[in-house]
Amino acid sequence: MATRAKAAKEPRWIVLDSSCWIEYLRDSPRAALFATAAENPDRLIVPVLTVYEVTKKLRRELNARIAAYAESLMCRGKVIDIDIALFRVAIGGKLPLADSLIYATAQIHGATLWTQDAHFEGLAGVKFFALPKNAPV
Repeated sequence: MATRAKAAKEPRWIVLDSSCWIEYLRDSPRAALFATAAENPDRLIVPVLTVYEVTKKLRRELNARIAAYAESLMCRGKVIDIDIALFRVAIGGKLPLADSLIYATAQIHGATLWTQDAHFEGLAGVKFFALPKNAPV
């Protein structure tokens, strides 16, 4: 019974913010925090903007092969394009452009946004993972 009760409280859908994907894909010391979501594509909503941000960063900082792997991994989830409905939800918030589109994607799909980005701390539908005080940004 305890397992069912716990499962009932877990969100059906999860959106991993770009920084969470980067931690996971680089196998950083914080990667385990995001592994449950990243390794469960049936529960992942993936904003196309996140695919862009992560792929571009990995291509620039590592190489094209790793970036392509990251893209294929993220695309196992349900990839959500930017459309006018998403734009209309995103425009009402005070977040920067990319963050507002990612947050709106989570909101429209009833997903919980997992993030390390302090912009999102305290917002509804957000699971915030605070970075250690001395962590590089």
